[in-house]
Amino acid sequence: MQEISKRHLAARPVLVAGAALVMLFTGGCSRIREHQGFILQPLIVQSVLPGVDNKKSVEGSMGRPTFASQFGPERWYYVSRTTRQYAFGNPKPDSQVVFMIDFDKAGNVTNVSDDVTLKNVANISPVGAKTPTLGRERSLFDEIFGNIGTVGAGLPGGGGGAGGGGQGPNGG
Repeated sequence: MQEISKRHLAARPVLVAGAALVMLFTGGCSRIREHQGFILQPLIVQSVLPGVDNKKSVEGSMGRPTFASQFGPERWYYVSRTTRQYAFGNPKPDSQVVFMIDFDKAGNVTNVSDDVTLKNVANISPVGAKTPTLGRERSLFDEIFGNIGTVGAGLPGGGGGAGGGGQGPNGG
């Protein structure tokens, strides 16, 4: 009977260590949620009215926009985005709302829209690890040794000297 209890006590540290390892590795699989940008508060967003508000009142109630339009009509964008990711993974968008406010030339609100969601966002995936450029392809050895002997070649007045017969200030 004492022999069974000794085995039982000897197995306990192994079980505890195994349980700790399982908890450590499954902790890396937990989901990380993160919010980026403007925090939408429905009461404040609904209070912005065309014909009533202007830039100053919108900035006073909602703060500075996430970004403003560069071309076309004056438009402010407030972007709210929630992402999710697993440990060591790339974040993926979970939800997104873009709140747009259009202004006229005098700075008064003309239109308010919040219908741009994640379904309207274009997914762009760059292909390849190289950017094509004009010119010739150069190998590693061309890059390292390609300029040997070309230092000073092609420069006006280069190569002149005491007896060089060049056309530089000293060669002539």
